[in-house]
Amino acid sequence: MSSWLYLDGVNNRIRVLRAERSLSQAELARKTGVSRQTISSIEAGRSEPSLSVAFEISEALGVSIEDIFSRTSTKPPWQPTPGSAPPR
Repeated sequence: MSSWLYLDGVNNRIRVLRAERSLSQAELARKTGVSRQTISSIEAGRSEPSLSVAFEISEALGVSIEDIFSRTSTKPPWQPTPGSAPPR
């Protein structure tokens, strides 16, 4: 089983990193200032954390955000339509 969870082009390793540190969801929630249900939802890929929560999680786990989250989509961020110009 992969240690990465997929959500709309974003993978996260929170569950694996949390388990490696012997932290429960409740302990990680307490360290990050969110509910245990929020941690569970993020780990399961049902929701994405805000940027501030992502930073709190990375700090609590002692890793960089890049070590937790990675982009998997190769789709360009801008989808052209006929007659449109790319954003500036």
